[in-house]
Amino acid sequence: MDEIRLTINSQEVKAKKGMTVLEAAQGAGIYIPTLCHDPDLEPYGACRLCIVEIEKMRGLPTACTHPAEDGMVVHTETPAVSEVRRTAIELIMADHPCDCLLCDRRKRCAPFDICLRNVAVTDRCVTCPANQQCELQKVVDYLGVHELRFHRTTRTLPVDTSNPFFDLDRNRCILCARCVRTCAEITGVGAIDLAFRGYMNKVATFGDKPLMESICKSCAECMVHCPVGALIPKEIHQPTREVKTTCPYCGVGCQMYLGIKDEKVINVRGDRDNNVNRGRLCVKGRFGIAEYIHHPERLTSPMVKRNGNFEEASWDKTSDLIARKLSNYKSDEVAVISSAKCTNEENYILQKFARAVLGTNNVDHCARL
Repeated sequence: MDEIRLTINSQEVKAKKGMTVLEAAQGAGIYIPTLCHDPDLEPYGACRLCIVEIEKMRGLPTACTHPAEDGMVVHTETPAVSEVRRTAIELIMADHPCDCLLCDRRKRCAPFDICLRNVAVTDRCVTCPANQQCELQKVVDYLGVHELRFHRTTRTLPVDTSNPFFDLDRNRCILCARCVRTCAEITGVGAIDLAFRGYMNKVATFGDKPLMESICKSCAECMVHCPVGALIPKEIHQPTREVKTTCPYCGVGCQMYLGIKDEKVINVRGDRDNNVNRGRLCVKGRFGIAEYIHHPERLTSPMVKRNGNFEEASWDKTSDLIARKLSNYKSDEVAVISSAKCTNEENYILQKFARAVLGTNNVDHCARL
């Protein structure tokens, strides 16, 4: 049978064979805190926050790596589990800017994006680009941590701003390795990895060079999967609505959501429900759409050269002009060039037009164009 039954917190849960305890719990709507887990990545078990207690089993295994078994009895909120989780989250917070995590006014000031405390600007919650969208904040609130038992670290690491689209702020990094695993497992590039050891451990490129001097493709999949504010876009905008569309850059057919504000495209995110790209985008799809749509030099109507100068013309007049000029050539004097940016249907129509209408077999199709 492909279905198994287990008990989590006295609740009977149905799961598919091969699922982990965490996946079974999430499928039943049972929350288990985690920071290193990502449904798009292989189980990792690094943050130790998803530990659970399983009857007749020694120790506290991580739910994200432990397979669910038929008849298993799982407890997610025992005193032993809560104590280990609290220690794990406090160790993370001790090496992370956590003023927003411990501020009792955060929920009141967030709607207005202002700080109600009389502190320096650099210490305020709203200076973090991931504020209110931070998975660490969610876990801290869930565990009810209001103070630290450990000394805060004092080291300050330089922010890598070399990439034109996003920054890498290692001071906010929690070493969950989701960015590293994303670059290796999803994009297959391997531009970053966990480098050095112990207290000096950090996310770095080969030779610890800036991102733009590495093999990074600037696709920003690492940024999308980062649970905190360590990888952030250069420009952060909150759209008022979104429009679903298909990326026009190539013929793959990646689908995306365009973020709209004041009738302008301000950001782009991939559609996770689409089977073609599953939320993933290349650098062109993620960062190139908004810029060229509203670029002042973008052509919005056909241009026809008259007396050495380009002038705007209607589509009908332009089509008539093209038809007249093409009719003056013999079939073997005409060539049609298609593009991989077009859909298969559009390319089929174009080659049909070349052979059936123009009477030429001079058709080329190449992704270079």
